[in-house]
Amino acid sequence: MSSMFRSLAGVNYRIWAAGAIVSNVGTWMQRTAQDWIVLTQLTHNNAAAVGVVMALQFAPQLILLPVTGWAADHLDRRKLLMATQGAMGMLGLGLGILTVTGVVQLWHVYLFALLLGVVAAFDAPARQTFVSDLVAGPNLSNAVALNSASFNAARLLGPAVAGLLTAAVGAGWVFLINAATFGAVLLSLAMLRRDQLYRTERAKRSRGSLVDGFRYVRRRPDILVILIMVFLIGTFGLNFPIFISTMSVTVFHQGAGEYGILSSIMAVGSVVGALLSARRDRPRVSLLFAGAALFGLGCAVAAVMPTYWLFAAALIVIGVSSQTLMTTANGTVQMTTDPVLRGRVMAIYMAIFMGGTPIGAPIVGWVADAFGPRWAMGVGAASGFAAALVGVIYLVKYRGLRVRFTGLRPRVVLAPREVVREELQEVEATATRTS
Repeated sequence: MSSMFRSLAGVNYRIWAAGAIVSNVGTWMQRTAQDWIVLTQLTHNNAAAVGVVMALQFAPQLILLPVTGWAADHLDRRKLLMATQGAMGMLGLGLGILTVTGVVQLWHVYLFALLLGVVAAFDAPARQTFVSDLVAGPNLSNAVALNSASFNAARLLGPAVAGLLTAAVGAGWVFLINAATFGAVLLSLAMLRRDQLYRTERAKRSRGSLVDGFRYVRRRPDILVILIMVFLIGTFGLNFPIFISTMSVTVFHQGAGEYGILSSIMAVGSVVGALLSARRDRPRVSLLFAGAALFGLGCAVAAVMPTYWLFAAALIVIGVSSQTLMTTANGTVQMTTDPVLRGRVMAIYMAIFMGGTPIGAPIVGWVADAFGPRWAMGVGAASGFAAALVGVIYLVKYRGLRVRFTGLRPRVVLAPREVVREELQEVEATATRTS
């Protein structure tokens, strides 16, 4: 098996991946249909309302952070995932019934988005760290990248199918189909060979264990800089439902099918970015900064594209760069964190990654309404450039980044890798002892 797909050599990971891809397709179908009915049926092209839905859906990630990380470290992750996945399926069923029967209102969507956000707050850190129960340590980075590839491969199919089904039979049936897809991931969880799971040491229940993750992260400058970059881009840059829906509807005057196609086209780039990350033996921190800069450039170019198809081409660049950045960030944090604290640290990561949306989505939605979708894309571009600047500052301070000139030719110089590795290992050991 090629190095790109080496994690699939394990039977448990194959079972999990098969169920996850089906559920991911359904998730993207629901997201697309939900944003569409809010924008075009329940409001009159109100991007701010889409931003409110996103805020309600992701705010619980931030509010429930200490509890969700504690749950991922202390509870049986497989059983926790069965509970959360089942609950999300029931919520999809409820929203589907309301929509099919024609009684759905905007406040219903708001309520279901909030409830889904509460469940997803427990699901996300457990699902992220569950990968380490499925594969051995050396393949963890590859498994994280393949998970991202699966999620974004589903984005290729899900939005396009959702757009076609929404136009043909209505959004309600899309929600019902999504509810049914959760059966696939529940079946995969039930079929796992539990005797072949890689059980990591469970954290001990003690006073102060809820905040141990914060103490640990505070003493890890390498993780802190990743979290800052993820916050900037996750809050102001990854508002794709707002960017794509408003550009599609108000700038290019397209329908539901074309909107779904745009989401799928961007997913092409995301899949490429994730698979390129999967080929690497380990995540490279330098890719974080390159990915952030390229993301900013991609958003800036997309903002000025004059036609639908040129805008679609720019979305591929955004997809590659954003997925390279996020896959590298996720893999780096997971692989360099003490396994006992991994659930709590990943809860912090997911809360910052997704919990920033309640701040950024309404702002970006307001910018789109007040100044136009192109200016909203400009906000995304600024977030990428700001994150890249943060990364450069980190490299200068902690990696000895210098620019040397050989004649008139500039050359970038970093501290030797062995020195950096020894310093980070010493910092991690100190952080583990003090937490």
